[in-house]
Amino acid sequence: MAKAIEKKMAKATTYDEWKAAAIAYDERNGLERWKQYEKTSRYDYAAIRRRLEQMEVFRQANDNQGLLFTLNEGIHGNLGGMGHSSLYQKAKFGTKQLIVDYVEEVSSALEHLSQPRVKGVTQKEKIDFFQRASLCFGRSALMMSGSGTFLFFHVGVLKALWEQDLLPEVISGASGGAFVAAVLGTRAPEDLNEIFTPEFINLEADLKSILSKFLPLQKKAEDVSRHDLEEIVVKLIPDLTFEEAYEISGLQINISITPAETHQKSRLLNAITSPNVLIREAVMASCCLPGVFAPVTLAAKNVHGEKVPYLPTRRWVDGSLSDDLPMKRLSRLYGVNHFIVSQTNPIVLPFVTAEKTNSGIVSTISQTSMKTLKDWGLAAGHLLQKPLNSNSYLSKLLTGYISVVSQTYSGDINIMPSNRFLNPAKVISARSNKEILDLIGEGERATWPSIERIRIQTHISRRLWRIVKALDVRVVKGNPKPKKKSGLKAVS
Repeated sequence: MAKAIEKKMAKATTYDEWKAAAIAYDERNGLERWKQYEKTSRYDYAAIRRRLEQMEVFRQANDNQGLLFTLNEGIHGNLGGMGHSSLYQKAKFGTKQLIVDYVEEVSSALEHLSQPRVKGVTQKEKIDFFQRASLCFGRSALMMSGSGTFLFFHVGVLKALWEQDLLPEVISGASGGAFVAAVLGTRAPEDLNEIFTPEFINLEADLKSILSKFLPLQKKAEDVSRHDLEEIVVKLIPDLTFEEAYEISGLQINISITPAETHQKSRLLNAITSPNVLIREAVMASCCLPGVFAPVTLAAKNVHGEKVPYLPTRRWVDGSLSDDLPMKRLSRLYGVNHFIVSQTNPIVLPFVTAEKTNSGIVSTISQTSMKTLKDWGLAAGHLLQKPLNSNSYLSKLLTGYISVVSQTYSGDINIMPSNRFLNPAKVISARSNKEILDLIGEGERATWPSIERIRIQTHISRRLWRIVKALDVRVVKGNPKPKKKSGLKAVS
């Protein structure tokens, strides 16, 4: 019976079908009882139960100062270890009901205190609390790895999250992930459904005709024209700056790029660090696989709205070579502390685990061995590079190797293809319509098991962010909005 239900889950064509089968599996295998039973060594159930009951008492008694004091004691996503991945690996759908109840109670308490005429709490106290709570709790981000034409897996991940209204407002992408992030981040929320329609997907299929021109690879990078790549970028990505795109979509999209020259630093382009940079050129730079496409010079709009070169002496290539998943930069810019990763980089997939585990002898030995192998590889790379000329081909190759090996390729929640051994040679392979649809479908199915975990773990941060924005609107309501000054701006 259990195997029959698992087959239903594997053959599900919608999230609702998968969810129904997953719940049936949990009921059949006694996991619903596990969810209802609070006690386990996996988390501090007593502390969570105690805080839950305190909030319920204060909220029902309309004791808003008591509720505010309780919430001020700390709101975070891992109270008592309730965010640990092991709590989401036992059942097919969801986790301990106590965790769900606690998250919903915190959310209800926040909503209650945010009301305009809540008694016993001044406007100043309210604004101060919500700003601190939002900052302390943090935000979630979706990060899409370098992927080449495996990028259609990312499209499936986006589709699954969008359908459940779970798309984070902070999104990053490198290489193929940058392309998908740009398509998403240059459209208004009400227009997002168009990028998942068959008509749009068929337009995306034009990629195969472009990529086929470079297979087999017989041209040098400097001889490859940018025209063909520009053709698909122009079709799918409006000619907007990062700032203009943010005003349209409300999404903070971030694109990683790598310097083509030595002694330069990688960059993360977005509406904060590079508001006037044009997204099309940023995408082309991030998708510029060395040896296939020539390095790209960025472009921006000047104070007159004219297109001009941006950092004209610098050229840029594939963002995944230096910052596939820019976690530190996203943390600094947006206060992100929860990372959802769509990982399709075929070079690193075999070495990335979907879940972080810290228990068990086998797991400990495996993790220690991988870390030792990585450290030895980095040490060998640095040792071999020292006597070489910095401009030599071998030195540049070793620089790329060191950059790739030293990166982190997993987050808090990792969504990956079922086949962990993707052929790197197919990164720039032409795709048939069937292959494209299969990759999108695989991205959706790979996301479904994480949907409820994402919903639970991001529920409070999403509520906090909406409340803070609503409070900001109330504060500035009636005041004229200052005019923005245009012009080139950059933050290194």
